[in-house]
Amino acid sequence: MVIVKVLLITTIETLGHVGEVVDVSDGYARNYLLPKRFALPPTAHNIERYAKAKSSHAADIEVRAEKAQRLHKVLADRTLVFIRKAHDNDRLYGSVRAEHIVAQIEEELHEHIEASRVQMKSPIETLGPHAVTINLYKDISVEMRVRVDEEVDSDKADPEKASLDETRLDEARLEETRLEEARLEEAHFGED
Repeated sequence: MVIVKVLLITTIETLGHVGEVVDVSDGYARNYLLPKRFALPPTAHNIERYAKAKSSHAADIEVRAEKAQRLHKVLADRTLVFIRKAHDNDRLYGSVRAEHIVAQIEEELHEHIEASRVQMKSPIETLGPHAVTINLYKDISVEMRVRVDEEVDSDKADPEKASLDETRLDEARLEETRLEEARLEEAHFGED
């Protein structure tokens, strides 16, 4: 197998970034990278030509990584709450999908995340707390809390029962907050 050097003019995740000279097999270069214009021969002229693109791309990568770190800090401490109608056995009439999670994040934080970055085994179809992993950038991911609460029909709701349910829900939220603070405090003392 013959190995050749090529200059990448587009980023290929498994190979390298714009402006890098990489070693690849002759057939891969000749049959794929060069015809599809993903790479060029690494002449002095071509290397000089893509040096500016390389530095620009490096700066872009740094900005993306910083944004991902910032989002990680914000999303790690947040619980998304969805209100949905449910059957008697706590199953939802619909479901909460990755697109709904991304839309809620965009609405609350004004940050766009692609739905394909939300990792779910299946759509959320039950009431209660759930965990969802979001891959923000390369090796930066965050496990986010999602809670689905039942929608209360105001026409049929008994005011006393609704008040009691709200009190129970507030107590549950308070207890969840206390447990979360205790967990964070343990994690903080464990780091020291």
